Amino acid sequence: MLVRRTALAASVWVALLGSHAFAAEFSADALLKKAEAEQKPYLATLKQLVDIDTGTGQAAGLKTVSAVLVERLKALGASVQTTPATPSAGDNIVGTIKGNGSKSFLLMIHYDTVFGPGTAARRPFRVDSEHAYGPGVADAKGGVAMVLHTLKLLQDQTFKDFGSITVLFNPDEETGSAGSKKLIAELAAQNDYVFSFEPPDKHAVTVATNGINGVFVDVKGKSSHAGSAPEAGRNAAMELAHQLVQLKDLGDPAKGTTVNWTLIKGGEKRNIIPSSAAAEGDMRYSDLSESDRVLADGQRIVQSRLIDGTEVTFRLDKGRPPLVKNPATENLAKTAQTLYGKIGRNLEPIAMRFGTDAGYAYVPDSQKPAVLETMGVVGAGLHADDEYADLSSIAPRLYLTAAMIIELSGGQ
Repeated sequence: MLVRRTALAASVWVALLGSHAFAAEFSADALLKKAEAEQKPYLATLKQLVDIDTGTGQAAGLKTVSAVLVERLKALGASVQTTPATPSAGDNIVGTIKGNGSKSFLLMIHYDTVFGPGTAARRPFRVDSEHAYGPGVADAKGGVAMVLHTLKLLQDQTFKDFGSITVLFNPDEETGSAGSKKLIAELAAQNDYVFSFEPPDKHAVTVATNGINGVFVDVKGKSSHAGSAPEAGRNAAMELAHQLVQLKDLGDPAKGTTVNWTLIKGGEKRNIIPSSAAAEGDMRYSDLSESDRVLADGQRIVQSRLIDGTEVTFRLDKGRPPLVKNPATENLAKTAQTLYGKIGRNLEPIAMRFGTDAGYAYVPDSQKPAVLETMGVVGAGLHADDEYADLSSIAPRLYLTAAMIIELSGGQ
């Protein structure tokens, strides 16, 4: 019995040594070569995903892709749970892989697109010598494939020195993530590191994103016959025009805050003085205090009116929050730069004007979780017919995520 126990202990010790062997001998060049070998399977996955319509709200296509992703995650050893992304169509998909270490990672990206039904049939996946094309090929099905094949890369290396890797695929990012934002925040809070796989337009990682708010001006006036008694009315459209001129400088260039008025409506018929008019605007910001400042300034400014007897209200609806520039994210970006440098490539930390789900994962004034955006495939033409993913970026970006997990798990 003693001999058996000694032999068993020795076997376990050898196995443990073997599980750490790849980490101890981590070679950037060797990992990159493995990533290069993974490019062909990556493209096969990308084709499968792109050739199914998953525009936000398209329940049938979202259901089909959801089933594919659940199957793929299970094949990678993940335990998988799905929950309806109410009020959005489709499911939130959460897969978890347990390791032997202590550090925990959340890899997240959406699988919906902005394209209408039938787009995949009209513009199916294709490649040329430099690019892959198709609806959502970069934004963000290229990111979905990046997550799956990074996990495959780690699995093939038998790397398990992480504590856990959680994957979240959500179906509603393109319309604000109404059915997934709470889950994003909850999962992020349970992890040390969050990687979001939106596509950069160059070899970069993103350390800050914009928040997105809606701003609104509503005017109530009084209708009257525009020909026989215009003076009896109170022209809401004219008052709205006055207010928009007053509110044109509501942004703050020094802080990167923009407010752009984009929708205007008012009036019913040409011969009636309009009794109501309204405008909506798009606000982008990175300073968290700007929401309160813009609301207060807007409400103060609209008190000055052109037409007596009109009523004017200004309001602000908070949307997706920003990923604010912070030390934890900047440290992650430095690690990414170092690891990219090991394969002879430059990586630029950038701030982007878009809003992304990384904002829901970020916790203000906290070092945990550390959040890094645009870990996806390099691409351009997003939301357009000429959207593409850069083929030459696939292997380096696969290498990057795998190397980050190895490094941050204490694998070197």
